[in-house]
Amino acid sequence: MAFGKVFLALAGAAAAGLVFAPAHAQEDDEQPAYQALVEEDRFEVRQYEPMLVAEVTHRGERGRALNAGFRRLAAYIFAQERPRRDEGDDQSEAIAMTSPVIVDQTEEIAMTSPVMQDPGQEGAWRTRFVMPRKYTLETLPEAAEDITLSEVPARRMAVVRFAGASSSRNLERAEVILREWMNEKDIEAIGAPEYAFYDSPMVPPQYRRNEVLIPVAE
Repeated sequence: MAFGKVFLALAGAAAAGLVFAPAHAQEDDEQPAYQALVEEDRFEVRQYEPMLVAEVTHRGERGRALNAGFRRLAAYIFAQERPRRDEGDDQSEAIAMTSPVIVDQTEEIAMTSPVMQDPGQEGAWRTRFVMPRKYTLETLPEAAEDITLSEVPARRMAVVRFAGASSSRNLERAEVILREWMNEKDIEAIGAPEYAFYDSPMVPPQYRRNEVLIPVAE
């Protein structure tokens, strides 16, 4: 689909301001299954079902690491680069692109209150593609050694959605706003933030859907 082919430039998109306005994701994309437990304006608390992901980690600034991670995972799902189990193994089946693309920083950070990350800083950044629900770990095509296929268990996430570019400044501001809302609702964070991007750079910034997600206690 077009999303996968044009998304590669996302990490270099210019900042366009943080807009709390309706945002539009690709209508035909499969997305992770969840139940919205709390809904208030741009904020939600979601209970996610378990999901299969393909993930890869690169070091560096978030934008460059995301670009590198996206290219490696795209090569996997579009069947451009896969190992063969044996001579008769057919690894040519493409995997449907889903949304969002999820990014987080994998290095452990000392717990403080609140826990904050700089989305633009150097570090080890993990990029995840969620696999379509028709697959299991046993039926997914084999991946290269640097790509991990795994199941993310069910979890509860506090979320804020915003429209605009996925710049570090916008992500930082959205995280601050989300944590303020969580404090007001007495919602406890139990992990570091994740960043989810739903749309390609071809979508005008004011219509792009981005999210900051933080794991919370049940």
